[in-house]
Amino acid sequence: MKFVGVLIALIVVSSLALDYDAEFDAFVAKYNKKYDTKIEREHRFGVFKYNLALINNFNLQNRSWTLDVNEFADLSWAEFSQTKLGYKQPLIHNVPRKTVDLSGLVNVPDTIDWVTKGAVTGVKNQGQCGSCWAFSTTGSIEGAVQIKTGKLISVSEQQLVDCSGAEGNQGCNGGLMDDAFQYVIKNNGICSESSYPYKGVDGSCTSCTAVSKIASYVDVAQDNENALKAAVAQQPVSVAVEADQLGFQFYSGGVFDGTCGTNLDHGVLAVGYGTQDGKDYWLVKNSWGASWGLQGYIMLVRQTGSGNPGQCGIAMQPSYPIAA
Repeated sequence: MKFVGVLIALIVVSSLALDYDAEFDAFVAKYNKKYDTKIEREHRFGVFKYNLALINNFNLQNRSWTLDVNEFADLSWAEFSQTKLGYKQPLIHNVPRKTVDLSGLVNVPDTIDWVTKGAVTGVKNQGQCGSCWAFSTTGSIEGAVQIKTGKLISVSEQQLVDCSGAEGNQGCNGGLMDDAFQYVIKNNGICSESSYPYKGVDGSCTSCTAVSKIASYVDVAQDNENALKAAVAQQPVSVAVEADQLGFQFYSGGVFDGTCGTNLDHGVLAVGYGTQDGKDYWLVKNSWGASWGLQGYIMLVRQTGSGNPGQCGIAMQPSYPIAA
């Protein structure tokens, strides 16, 4: 991977005055890590040492973003990515995309944050399940309904994991936000998180009472960050990014402007945009828990104009629901 290749060249463990044993003990205590055998603990210690050296050497570069130890520091990238991604790029949409270009709208604000406006639920955690697409879907539904009704209701990812297979989703093996929107429309709504709680494994679809409904959904014009900005100015927007690099695993703050591709593999939620230290950014809610990143969020560098897929492909497949 591109990011790994650069950082491996920078790692000089002998230059770092680190007490790895003490750092690992603190990590184990903080995140309540349990290892079944001494061999497993030694293996995880080795992975942790590698990751810690990588993190510290990267931060010496004084980039616009930083890395830090989090609960995933005892996992290799291969292990981490097996369960933390899950967006499936569609070869053929069940329903053809009907894109809308909102970039011509006037009075689009320079900055917006739907978190502070009360349209975003707390950060959730998909666990060991490739269900990022479901969390992106529920986030945009929660936002759309709150903006229309004033009520912020956390809705069920597990229902989408268990029940939206007919629309093309594959539960913990991945899915697509547009397909999940189709399920919610056909099912006449989606149930609350409390009535259909998240388990993080594939299960059988069960009945429940819908609490939030959508009438339709909109596919934003692709490869156009102006159009995406206009959409996010209206409400939180489901987006996909390529997140298959170590920078995402240990991101801790700042505007992420690292090299990344456009092979979309992770569904997330654009909840705002702004500028920090002269860098424009997208504010993106993730589903890896609040101990990751900026309390569960990442700032991705933002550009302008059309013909541009955006940082990590963020402008390639944006869509949002219309509350019923």
